[in-house]
Amino acid sequence: MSIAQALREVRGRIDVAAGVAGRDPSEVRLVAVSKTFPAEAVLEALAAGQLDFGENRVEDAVPKIEAVAAASNTAVRWHLIGHLQSRKVRDAGRCFGLIHSVDSLRLAARIDAQSSLPQEILLECNVSGEESKAGFDLAGWESDAVRFESFCAEVAQIVALQHVHVRGLMTMAPVVTDPAAARPVFATLRRLREVLRTRFPDDDRTAWRELSMGMSDDFEAAVAEGATLVRIGRAIFGAR
Repeated sequence: MSIAQALREVRGRIDVAAGVAGRDPSEVRLVAVSKTFPAEAVLEALAAGQLDFGENRVEDAVPKIEAVAAASNTAVRWHLIGHLQSRKVRDAGRCFGLIHSVDSLRLAARIDAQSSLPQEILLECNVSGEESKAGFDLAGWESDAVRFESFCAEVAQIVALQHVHVRGLMTMAPVVTDPAAARPVFATLRRLREVLRTRFPDDDRTAWRELSMGMSDDFEAAVAEGATLVRIGRAIFGAR
């Protein structure tokens, strides 16, 4: 299957999942995860109308981003979805419009200190409790007031930063054989977003509009629970 065909299929599945959930499909943005794939694959997806691409590692993404820019005049929206090392913050700010994986107050402050222009970010939250997952530790936050209030104290400092603009939350669900089993993880992230929106109302620097959740195996469940960004690689580009 070509990349263009795969994109059509994935977009169709997103549309169906949104319709079943009573949502407007335009509320869900597809981020094609191009990590490990060459610039040529990105250009093929661009030709099929895909504009949002996700990368995991800054050092791998920079030459790819430069190659795509040299070969196409199309405005590409690049998303950093993998862990951001402190020493790569400046390069990330230069290349990525949205950083999904801000997992600490310290990292947010580093981004703020090294940015002269607004940098949009998402707060990565580990709501599943898996030790292998990165993010703010928020497993069981709905019944653990101490954990939740500790997180809110950090969020208060993040939203006060001058150059960092919080746009929502991101999570990764556990790998499960039945995608429906991931829905509680997505649902709790959605509820967290709504509570944070009440605690920290939208203003000129903060807007809780994004929920980045769902990948190739579970994105339909994520759409059902309110995802606005789905990060899909294998279903578009094939196995790595």
